[in-house]
Amino acid sequence: FKILRKKELNPSVTLMDIEAPLIAKKAKAGQFISIYCEDGSRLLPRPISICEIDKEDCALHLVYRIAGAGTEEFSQKQTGDHLSVMGPLGNGFPLKSKKAFLIGGGIGIPPMLETAKQLNAQKTAVLGYRDELFLNEEFAKYTDVYVATEDGSSGTKGNVLNAIQEKALEADVIFACGPTPMLRALKEYAAANHITCW
Repeated sequence: FKILRKKELNPSVTLMDIEAPLIAKKAKAGQFISIYCEDGSRLLPRPISICEIDKEDCALHLVYRIAGAGTEEFSQKQTGDHLSVMGPLGNGFPLKSKKAFLIGGGIGIPPMLETAKQLNAQKTAVLGYRDELFLNEEFAKYTDVYVATEDGSSGTKGNVLNAIQEKALEADVIFACGPTPMLRALKEYAAANHITCW
């Protein structure tokens, strides 16, 4: 598929739009794609979550962190270049019409944006960052946004659960994506508060 646009959101996070009519037609919030490297030494594709689905322009908006040789290769691509892609993959989120938390941590933030767009219910985004913010202004178009940063440079100092507790936020269902320690803590929080968690 052809790369339509590339933009650096911060020194380690890149936005890439790709033309992908078949995937855009079928994709759901919370799904991902796999992108293949051209370097034959890297056989396994890199999973990249779908940030936004543009059905009108048959495109996918992807946001990824440069974390290794594979994503570094993608970052060297230019507008007009092509990528080998497989998808959509994964089950996506079952978008229930309940009061929801949309919780993203680090590079788990991007797939929550399409979820925010598609979820037709009262919702609150709680986004956890290690360093520089990205996409929080895009989330604000669809929902209230609360931010947590490890160093306290923006929003609540700490993690997403610290922000939920500090702001006394409540919800009936949680949709989340992020690092394993965050998801483990959310699972415990959801169980203790009898909240469905995806």
